[in-house]
Amino acid sequence: MSSEDSPSDPPREFYIDTREALRSFVEEVSIEGLSSGECAVDTEADSMHSYETKLCLIQLAVPGSLAIVDPLAIGTERLGPLIDFLDRFETVWMHGADYDLSLFRKTFGWMPSRVWDTQVAARLLGIEKYGLANLLHDEFGLTVSKQSQKADWSRRPLKPKLLDYAYNDVRYLVEMGNRYLDRLREKERESWFVESCEAARLAVWERDEKPADSAWRVNGWGKLNRRGLLFLRELWFWRERECEKLNRPVFKFVSNQDLLRIAEACASGDSFALPKGLRPQYARRMEETVRQARSIPQEEYPVKRMRSTGPRLDIDERRFDRLKAHRNRVADQLGIDSTLIAPRQVLERLASPNFSGDDRDRLLLSWQKDLLAEALEAVAS
Repeated sequence: MSSEDSPSDPPREFYIDTREALRSFVEEVSIEGLSSGECAVDTEADSMHSYETKLCLIQLAVPGSLAIVDPLAIGTERLGPLIDFLDRFETVWMHGADYDLSLFRKTFGWMPSRVWDTQVAARLLGIEKYGLANLLHDEFGLTVSKQSQKADWSRRPLKPKLLDYAYNDVRYLVEMGNRYLDRLREKERESWFVESCEAARLAVWERDEKPADSAWRVNGWGKLNRRGLLFLRELWFWRERECEKLNRPVFKFVSNQDLLRIAEACASGDSFALPKGLRPQYARRMEETVRQARSIPQEEYPVKRMRSTGPRLDIDERRFDRLKAHRNRVADQLGIDSTLIAPRQVLERLASPNFSGDDRDRLLLSWQKDLLAEALEAVAS
């Protein structure tokens, strides 16, 4: 990273890879005081180079200090002091918080009680390029290298350029977030921001994980008949077994598209081409999986259930067009992306007379309802 204006008094940097170092850091920062009540947090995970996603780093920026905590070295089960420490902050700033919060929930069964997202703030200000690198350049004149985004964060020791990248993911978040917050207040959109961030945090906390017995239903499964679903299921579990032994991400082994293609061919009794680059020993086990699947009786085929419950939406196109036109007009006036007010899927539900009233009330946040109030009232009459 380069900058036209380097900080005159940069924060201290800590790389924490032992329980003792973590305890010392927490005690030292606590003694110095946490008067600001806010910090910044980011994570780095390995989902590109191993079978299971691993939390590899936790970065945080606190008053006067930056820290990189190494869960792989310390052990996630020993990071209780860090979680207790983060719980002491009133506000935790993140950027594009969904993935980080999902990692915290999965790893610790925990997430901060209040998360403010600089990406959400930027979008509510009408900033079109809201990636962190773009925002840092616009706000601080900084140029951030994107080469480290797909690095193998599980490898040790980490190279200096990766450490620099990790520190800089949180170095400016608090200051940038507060700049955005000031601008949101000027535009009278602070309440929009607070409500949006809390809704996003709760959505992660309440999100249903895909049941293990349905995980094999990858995107595109709906076009298969029940026999095709059988082959898809058996091939999916074959791929999981192979990738677990290899410690390789599934997308680097055999793609979902290949699984669907082979399952469809098997269901029709057609021959199929092997996935490109599949080595002979894996191909033999895949073909054996297909052979065994052919002997499974029809009564054991997966059920071709509907993706969702409830009646099919009966979209009133006139209502939909009226809502969409109003939404677009308001978004243009505010200078923000129209999907922030309501994405197409929400408009379709609002325009469907057979979509239940209780569910309808939960589709929009308060500020979104206010912006759409005129059109909502018109289509309701």
